[in-house]
Amino acid sequence: MTRGPRTIGVLGGMGPEATILLQRKVLDAVLARDDSDHIPLVIEMNPRVPSRIAHLLEGTGEDPGPILAAMAERLQNAGCAALAMPCNTAHHYADAITDAVQIPLLNMIDLAAQHAAEKLGKGGCVGILASPAVRKTELFERALEAYGISVIWPDQDAAMLLAIRQIKMDGPVPEARDALILASSELVAAGAALQFVACSEFSLIAQSVAEGAQAVDTVDLLAQAIVEFSTSG
Repeated sequence: MTRGPRTIGVLGGMGPEATILLQRKVLDAVLARDDSDHIPLVIEMNPRVPSRIAHLLEGTGEDPGPILAAMAERLQNAGCAALAMPCNTAHHYADAITDAVQIPLLNMIDLAAQHAAEKLGKGGCVGILASPAVRKTELFERALEAYGISVIWPDQDAAMLLAIRQIKMDGPVPEARDALILASSELVAAGAALQFVACSEFSLIAQSVAEGAQAVDTVDLLAQAIVEFSTSG
């Protein structure tokens, strides 16, 4: 009996549109002749995962870690061979997820760091377009500094947080696009050779970057990793 692609479990709902976007990107990445050629996904769309911003920035919210760990266990029990999570900020809780299961997490932050190392090499400089919560956790700093790559951020924390909240409420509105372009322009001027669109809301407006910016959406890297893992025997 011929083996098909392995099933991937998706910890979704952070936010819901980004989860759907990841599914679309995975679908588009497969050269399928029939339904059976596509990647099997088990998606837990859980928009009630506690707010990462409330927990990390405001210090008032519930810890999302136990909820994410329970989701990971359910996906493992459903027969998934690996996990994926299209929320950059939630990777702060990656240890809670991996400690709860025996299957791997396709870690989006690590994938981004590997991509930057391949493209820039030691001494490169990467700019991050993400939530201030990601900046506070230093997720990208730790991952990229292991490759000798420096990280810079736009001086736009309040504007970025407002843009994220606008997209959550009203979708990809022009004001949010303008904020992302402005932040991207700042990174270009500061010398970033590569930029990561590293927020699931910003993935919905990933083309809204400065002219000439070399920008990569981390959700694209995750979709590629899902396909490679699923189809790799």
